[in-house]
Amino acid sequence: MESPSPQTQQQPKRAAVIGSNMAMAESTGDLAEMEADELPIKTATTATASSKGVQVNGVNGIYGGLDGEKERPNGKEDGARNSEANGSGLTQRKPKEASTLKAKDNDYPPLYDDDDLERRRLDRLNTYRAAGIQFAPWNIPYRRRMQTVAVLIHCLSIASTVSFFFFLCAIPIFWPLIIPYLLHMLLSKNATDGRLRMRSERWRRLPVWKLFGEYFPAKLHKTHDLPPTRKYIFGYHPHGIISHGAFAAFATEALGFAEKFPGITNSLLTLDSNFRIPLYRDYILAFGIQSVSKESITNMLTKGGPNNEGMGRAVTIVVGGARESLEAQPGVMNLVLADRKGFVKMAIRTGADLVPVLAFGENDLYDQLSPKTHPWLHKAQMWVLRTLKFTLPFLHGRGIFNYDVGLMPYRRRLNIVVGRPIMVAQKRDGEIENEEVDRLHREYVGELEKMWERYKDVFAAGRRGEMNILK
Repeated sequence: MESPSPQTQQQPKRAAVIGSNMAMAESTGDLAEMEADELPIKTATTATASSKGVQVNGVNGIYGGLDGEKERPNGKEDGARNSEANGSGLTQRKPKEASTLKAKDNDYPPLYDDDDLERRRLDRLNTYRAAGIQFAPWNIPYRRRMQTVAVLIHCLSIASTVSFFFFLCAIPIFWPLIIPYLLHMLLSKNATDGRLRMRSERWRRLPVWKLFGEYFPAKLHKTHDLPPTRKYIFGYHPHGIISHGAFAAFATEALGFAEKFPGITNSLLTLDSNFRIPLYRDYILAFGIQSVSKESITNMLTKGGPNNEGMGRAVTIVVGGARESLEAQPGVMNLVLADRKGFVKMAIRTGADLVPVLAFGENDLYDQLSPKTHPWLHKAQMWVLRTLKFTLPFLHGRGIFNYDVGLMPYRRRLNIVVGRPIMVAQKRDGEIENEEVDRLHREYVGELEKMWERYKDVFAAGRRGEMNILK
């Protein structure tokens, strides 16, 4: 019998090496074609070493490379960056043991993230990099350009409306109109009376807001039915830097709120000071946005509806507020909620059911300086918050024509999950007991924890930690 030649012996090994290299090249090629500020949520690649019969699993999290290697989404060291205590990007964490809190399958149905990478491909060969900044190529599809314009319009809404107002003030012919307008702005109750006179469904359904939702992209997930015979207080978590997800889901029809929850009129709430900004107040009133004051919430949930008692109405409160915006870091979920019980009291006072809302990806839209690495800056921000009732996050995102510098949010997925409603019995102020407030608050936090445990591996696969409830 003839012994096999050396070339014949090397053929199986060479075939195994080629097969392994092709599997690795295929997985890394997908990441190399993505935008620098787009983070894949879940991508799994399996390569089989034929020569040894060993299976090697490489899982790509937010920044996870093959076989657990740390890798940027664009395959380069200076791609999309996420802030951390030491200034580095997110890294793929090893799976942790399951938490003691388990969410039952019958409590929350399974939800899936649309891993639509084909629509978000980018020709990496045409990108231009200068001074460490990666610029967008010119051959991006027209619709993606329009998505950027839609987000830019909303981001510049305050600056553009105020600038236009002062431009009108410089023209004497408009003075007879400006003075009555300012008096109307100071005396108007449109933001607190709950009548929603300036709310425009046509404005909320404009195609530009559909483009706004597609930019990230954002998606609204329904887990339970909400009957229109009740009234609701939606608690939105986390605040993030600017709460783009809350705007897309509850101030517009970009994500299809009316189709998912028919018969419910929902209004996003914001600070009363926003209604003292000329022209900008009219811009947000057209969305049906109202003041977050007690008077406004009471009027919204006790008036209107089929029986003029507020049935079928809802308000959305970003519970964490400006304080929580300072905790917004990519890959983390820190909620300022432990001492926030005012919204629970308002629910008892108005008889509105509590609906927890968890927005996966809201904290990933911007980078900001970490309070751990800049404690003196954090103290200054807290002083401004206590004194002036607003805060100034030191943030950055992407630009209009680049992926690294600017105030535009990153193109990162937003998955907004609406949880199970918690029924609340209406009581008057003198009948509200602290024990009942604490019980409802604990139940509300428990629902948020169930939602986190149920969907964290679907929508937050590349997280840097678990959800934390802060004071």
